[in-house]
Amino acid sequence: MADDLSQTDLAHLRRAIELSQLAREHGNHPFGALLVTGDGRVIEAENTVITDHDVTCHAETNLVRLAWRWMDAAELPASTLFTSCEPCAMCCGAIFWAGIGRVVYALSGRALIDLAGPGDDLDLPSREVFARGGRSTSVSGPHLEEEAAKVHRGFWG
Repeated sequence: MADDLSQTDLAHLRRAIELSQLAREHGNHPFGALLVTGDGRVIEAENTVITDHDVTCHAETNLVRLAWRWMDAAELPASTLFTSCEPCAMCCGAIFWAGIGRVVYALSGRALIDLAGPGDDLDLPSREVFARGGRSTSVSGPHLEEEAAKVHRGFWG
């Protein structure tokens, strides 16, 4: 499925997967994300739910917070958010409200649920969340699922 991605897109997606490994090494859930602006600037974030004691500190929401602090909001529609895993409904809301125009993800939400095992799931694909919005958000994924799945193996119990 990586056919529609450029080599640069794939490199950014692999960096998001590296950030997910760093999150795990830092004692958090293994998720990472980065935002690439239209002029090529990059902002990175990882999941900090455990270390920040805040269930909203997913990699994507952390990234949206950083982007809103460091960027002009007018730049966000031309920016791409690359993430190691399909954004959850909460993160999709943050991405939508921030106005980010494109999302590229590695591991699908369904594949994550399969890896994590039964538990508290919110199985709502990102495309469904974005489809309900009043503006278009381009979604591409899953890509590089096997690479992205590696960091989750052995983590969820």
